[in-house]
Amino acid sequence: MARSSSSTRRTAQAVTALAMAGALLLSACGGDGGSGPAAKGEDKPTDSLKFYNDKGGWKEAFVQVGAAAKKDAGVGMEPVGYSDSNAYTAFIRSSFRTKEKPDLFTWHTGKELEDLVDQGLVADTTEQWTKAVADGNIPEALKQYFTFGDKQYCVPLLAGYWVMYYNKAVFAKAGVTPPKTWPELIAAADKLKAAGVKPFYQTNILFSFVWFETLLAGKYPDLYDELAQGKAKYTDPGVVEVMNDWKKMIEAGYFSDPGAKTEPQAQLKNGDVAMINFGTWFSGNLNTLKMKPGTDYDFFIIPNVDPNLPKTSMVFETGPVCSAAAGSHSSTVDKWTEWWVSPQAQTAWANARGDLSFNPKAEVKDPALAALNKDVGGDGYRLINRWFEATPVPIANKALDVFGAFVTKPGDPMPGLQKIQAEADAYWAKQK
Repeated sequence: MARSSSSTRRTAQAVTALAMAGALLLSACGGDGGSGPAAKGEDKPTDSLKFYNDKGGWKEAFVQVGAAAKKDAGVGMEPVGYSDSNAYTAFIRSSFRTKEKPDLFTWHTGKELEDLVDQGLVADTTEQWTKAVADGNIPEALKQYFTFGDKQYCVPLLAGYWVMYYNKAVFAKAGVTPPKTWPELIAAADKLKAAGVKPFYQTNILFSFVWFETLLAGKYPDLYDELAQGKAKYTDPGVVEVMNDWKKMIEAGYFSDPGAKTEPQAQLKNGDVAMINFGTWFSGNLNTLKMKPGTDYDFFIIPNVDPNLPKTSMVFETGPVCSAAAGSHSSTVDKWTEWWVSPQAQTAWANARGDLSFNPKAEVKDPALAALNKDVGGDGYRLINRWFEATPVPIANKALDVFGAFVTKPGDPMPGLQKIQAEADAYWAKQK
């Protein structure tokens, strides 16, 4: 799922310290009382649920949807947002060891969710999924990201696609139109650079993986999937080739300062950068700056690097909203979940954020987003699971460090790739 935090996971020591602090805080509120993760919670219906999330920037949208939940379903929703992913992860993990387990919380698909499922920490939502799919409220295609064994856990928080956002005024001034092929994209970058504008946004923190993901998925999508499954290596020729392609783009001056502290939405609005490669949730970030979709900004589908690929690679992300398996408000959570997946709730949620919804029945106001949702459902696209969710956590942590260093000071990519592969070898060896 999308992360709005501007800091990446720094060190194991910091996480451990935060986890201890979170545990102490929760103990002070509710006490541990010797209850472990498997302790059975006593159901106590309530008229309001706390919704813990790592999306501090979405507070207003959560408040709006909380009011809608209270009106429609009789269940209020109080958002508790974190803007630092380290603190949030530590807090959630520590909360399972207390009596004050989270009613609702955001998490990530892939191995991070699997880890919680394996420990029996999250609630089984198989019944909710069966009904929602049958009612047409959740696409069958999303089910795989929430299935472990023969059961489902959590429900979708969002579904989004990664596209290229651009400042329409900057494009017009430089005489650039949205490209349809990779050579056209590079030609547009050259024009924008000549006009004194950095063509693309890039960062050396959490989203440092974006251009690696884009180049690899757009050139070798099979290799991309094999890498995520441990069937290929980061030192394989195709990966090295893509890293060198990325290096050439950095050295050509196509990217912004990766260490800049200004938020990406402000950089696009100010014209400091012309384009930003982000998920459709970024529309909401731009809307908060009073940028109008279709007038001040727009987006286009990123073309494949290899034009001979049979389908356009479209990076896709989804993220879960979960509840604790031993929570004390389980019946109220079930009631809220049934409402959450409904078209009524998802219409409110999508438009509060200025984004798409996982529910195809949701009425999205932004015509460009609505058209995108319809288009990518066709046969011309190959959905690619976002790198952050597709990659096991230990490998991702090491790779983020390597990518961050690479965009800051590009050089021979092999030493960094060898570090990532060493982490990958250690990880996959434990899975056998």
